[in-house]
Amino acid sequence: MRLHLLAPRYWLTWVGLGLLRLVAFLPYGVLVRLGRGLGLVLRHLPISFARTARRNIELCLPELSPEARERLLKEHFASLGVAVLEIPFAWWAPPRRLAQLVRVEGGEHLRAALARGRGAIVLTAHFTSMEMGGRALVSVAPVAFLYRPPKNEVIAYAFERFRTAYGGRGIPRDDIRGFISALKHNECVWYAPDQSYRKKGAEMVPLFGIPAASNTFTSRLARVTGAPVLPYFFRRLPGTQGYLGVIHPPLENFPSDCAVTDTARFYHMIEAQIRRVPEQYLWIHRRFKGLSADYPDYYRRQAPRQATP
Repeated sequence: MRLHLLAPRYWLTWVGLGLLRLVAFLPYGVLVRLGRGLGLVLRHLPISFARTARRNIELCLPELSPEARERLLKEHFASLGVAVLEIPFAWWAPPRRLAQLVRVEGGEHLRAALARGRGAIVLTAHFTSMEMGGRALVSVAPVAFLYRPPKNEVIAYAFERFRTAYGGRGIPRDDIRGFISALKHNECVWYAPDQSYRKKGAEMVPLFGIPAASNTFTSRLARVTGAPVLPYFFRRLPGTQGYLGVIHPPLENFPSDCAVTDTARFYHMIEAQIRRVPEQYLWIHRRFKGLSADYPDYYRRQAPRQATP
C-alpha cells in the first residue's frame, strides 16, 4: 500500500471503509433490513436525488397513479440503501457464502462465446444491485469491467484491491485501447451503456419513448472486434431470497448497419427489465439530457413530457 494514503486527510475514509468491512459479517437478512432503513434516511436528506427520481418515474411510467409513483419512490430508496450495504458483501463475502444467495443462469452462453476466441461484450444497465451483479459474473468467467476512477485515492485503492479480488479487473472508462485489447485477448468485458452520454459519438436514442443522449459505442466496438454481445441482467429477489442473474444468448444480427437501432434494441431489453423490478433501476440519475439547446429541461418543476413522434 502507498504510504501517503495513511495521511490524516484520509483517516475518515479509512474509518468508513472499516465500518463497511464489518457489515460484510452481518447475516444477509440483517443487511437487508438495515439497508432498507438507511434508504428511508437517504430519501429525506436535503439533496436532489428524490426529486430527480420522482421526475424520472413520472416520465418513464406515466401510467402509474401519483400514489403508486410515491410507493415506487419509497421502495427505490429502500433498494438504494440495500445497495450501499451490498458493497462490502460483494467485496468481502467468501465464495461459499455468496453461492448460498446467488444464482446465475445462462453461464453456458458466455463460455460458448469466449470459446470463439474473440472475447465477449457483456451489457448490463444501472440497477441498484449492480455491484453484486459484477461479483456474480466473475463466478462464471474472469471479467474486465469499465469504471470511473474515484477521485479519492483511498477509495481508488479499495476499488483496485477489493473489487477485483475474485477474478475481475478494472479498465478506466476512457481507456478505449484497453477495452479493445481485452477483447483481442479473448477476455469478457462488462459495462453498462445506459446513462446520459454527450461526448463524441453520442446519438439521440429513445428510452421509454423519450429521446435521450446515448452512447452507441457498443455497436461500433462489436463491428471492429467481431466480439459477440450478450445482455446480462441481475436482480435482487424479494425478501431474503438472494439474487438472480441471467446471461442472455449473444444478440443475433448484431451489429446492424445502424448504431442507433442497435442501441434502441438493447434499450427495449432494459425497459422490460425495469418493468420487472422498477424499484431497482437507478432513477436518481438525470438520464434525460439532449445534444442541442432546444432539448427540454425535464428536471425543472412541471416540465412537459415529450414523447417520440
